[in-house]
Amino acid sequence: MIIFGTKGYLYQLAILTLVCGRCGNPAAHTLRKRVTKFTLFFVPLFPFSTKYATQCTFCGAEQQVTKEQAERLQAQEAGGQGGFGGPGGGQGHGPSQQQPYQRP
Repeated sequence: MIIFGTKGYLYQLAILTLVCGRCGNPAAHTLRKRVTKFTLFFVPLFPFSTKYATQCTFCGAEQQVTKEQAERLQAQEAGGQGGFGGPGGGQGHGPSQQQPYQRP
């Protein structure tokens, strides 16, 4: 008998201050990475799904982001830049690469 399945892992990568697209408040957002791993006999072997998301701590709205957007948000957080479009906050981003929760 072979026992297999999946197990999910949730990593909190950063806490960012962004303007929420749902409630419109400048609030803290958590940047999270969700990894689902294949298990064999309850031992996690390899990841087969990785997703990134931000969640507003004020209203709870969750927004899926790409890996590139997550890396960019982490770099902004490490560099001390907020999500309000301050110096360098929104430069170099085309319409397809907007910050999450930014109103157009």
